[in-house]
Amino acid sequence: MLRWMTAPPVRYGAAVFAVAIASAVRIAFDPWLGDRSAYMTDILAIMAVALWVGRGPAIIATLLGIVAGSAFLRKSLGQSPDIFEVAMFGATAAGIILMSSLIRRSNQRLEKAERTAEQRGAASERLAEELNLLIEGAQGLAIYMLDPDGRVAIWNRGAERLKGWSEKEILGRHSSIFYPADAVAAGKPEADIVRACDMGRFEEEDWRLRKDGTEFLASVSWTALFEDGELRGFAKIIADITQMRAAEDQLRAHESQLTAILSTVPDGMVVIDESGKMLSFSAAAEALFGYNEAEVLGSNVRMLMPSPDRERHDNYIQRYLETGEKRIIGKGRVVLGRRKDGSLFPMELFIGEATRGNERIFTGFIRDLTERRMVEQQMATLQAELIHVARVSAMGTMASTLAHELNQPIAAVTNYVEAVRDQMLQPEEDEWPMMREALGEAAKEALRAGQIVRRLREFVSRGEVEKTVENLPDLVNEAASLGLAGTREMGIEVHLELDPNASPVLVDKIQIQQVLINLIRNACEAMGDSPVKRLTISSHAETEGYVQVTVSDTGCGIPAGVANQLFSAFVSTKPTGMGLGLSICRTIVEVNGGKIWMDTREGRGTDFHFTLVRAQAEEAYDRQEAYSHH
Repeated sequence: MLRWMTAPPVRYGAAVFAVAIASAVRIAFDPWLGDRSAYMTDILAIMAVALWVGRGPAIIATLLGIVAGSAFLRKSLGQSPDIFEVAMFGATAAGIILMSSLIRRSNQRLEKAERTAEQRGAASERLAEELNLLIEGAQGLAIYMLDPDGRVAIWNRGAERLKGWSEKEILGRHSSIFYPADAVAAGKPEADIVRACDMGRFEEEDWRLRKDGTEFLASVSWTALFEDGELRGFAKIIADITQMRAAEDQLRAHESQLTAILSTVPDGMVVIDESGKMLSFSAAAEALFGYNEAEVLGSNVRMLMPSPDRERHDNYIQRYLETGEKRIIGKGRVVLGRRKDGSLFPMELFIGEATRGNERIFTGFIRDLTERRMVEQQMATLQAELIHVARVSAMGTMASTLAHELNQPIAAVTNYVEAVRDQMLQPEEDEWPMMREALGEAAKEALRAGQIVRRLREFVSRGEVEKTVENLPDLVNEAASLGLAGTREMGIEVHLELDPNASPVLVDKIQIQQVLINLIRNACEAMGDSPVKRLTISSHAETEGYVQVTVSDTGCGIPAGVANQLFSAFVSTKPTGMGLGLSICRTIVEVNGGKIWMDTREGRGTDFHFTLVRAQAEEAYDRQEAYSHH
């Protein structure tokens, strides 16, 4: 209905207009009607108004009709209106208005229902069109429907692309046409229909046929469609997974081959993610560390490390992820590994980086250096024995040389002094010049003996050291691996507390490792009978360009009487020791520009400290050395 027709002035004006028309019609038919039906035309007007413009205008039309009918009776017939006739008119008008309201309301509901039905129909048509477009556009999928007997009822373009039959060719054909001959002979098409009815829905992978006779591996989905308990048909979704399964089989074969290859590699392999959790643990790694793969997967790789790397490893990874600075990635280094039983072993570690999707992974290749270190230790022991023999031989030669060189001046001193002594028994005045001369000659011979000793000392101490810039933690790790060889059965707990900032150092690597090995072995021997066996090797930076290294043990300590002379030659706390080891250590440390000292905790252990020159202080140290030689 138009908006202007629903405005109140128009509606009520229409009521007045309808009553006026009715009155005019009554007047026009007055010659035929006479005094009968004075309100008949008004009844028709009220009905029209009630149906057309509503209940309110119809009430107004009723009142106007009573007035118009009463006025007509008085004017045309000269009689007053009958009260009963007016009441009947009002009741009839009220019934008409009520019925008209019900009719109007029903019409409105009907119109609304029709509009809703039209909207729903349009939405259903759009949804059907979109669903059909979706089904038609599905690539690699055949979506179709079978009737309860297994015949094709609905076919789409995806099914046509996948299987080759057009809709016209396939509609009404039984689904057994899609099965290979051996499956048809075995009754599988009928069995699948029964299975779908019983289960409601199932999925499987099976071979299917195309129109051209070729077979393909398909992922098949059956869904039974029921309505009010009655089977209406089956929905089927088919996907060609031949290439996907072939790729998966190839990938599995490649993984199997790679696993077989890695299982024969003697080096262990451990793969971790960005958080340090282990993702893979090879068979060789199991043999190295004593863990099964199931025990370590998902655990942090730091469980395979001794202190201090165990506490610092997560920070190493986080720093690399934040800065991208590669300190150990792509490089090999020698470190200590920790077995399941707590024992340590030297290993060569090489770390590589790879990307898996959006995740970075790190692969560690591990080579056990235990046997190599044992061989090196045996060679070092043999070399030490040879050096010891050579040293004893050299000492013998040196002793005979000293005896030969010193014999003459000492004998001369003895003769002069004895002569003076004899003359002093009965001194005479004229012998005093002779005695003074004899004492002078004795002094000269004594100075000559001192010069012989000094020249020999200069000869022994003269030697060149080949200093290089070395990474102190690596140097200590290598020395610890050698020094701790063969001490596993002693049950010694080793702690490395190396400051990464206290590096690099400018040293003769071999000599400083000899110092460390000697101190470590001394510490292990000192803890032989101790209830607590803890060896700690630490380092920290000092001021003025030096680094301090400390080797601490929990042994019995060193007696105070020996401590003051411990670094002197031929002073030892060992029953069978020669007393040269710490003296040589002092000489090596001093030649390398440092100093060595000891703090003892009697009954609780000993701390040996020595300093080394930091690499960045090389120029200052060289200047100091040059100044000291002028």
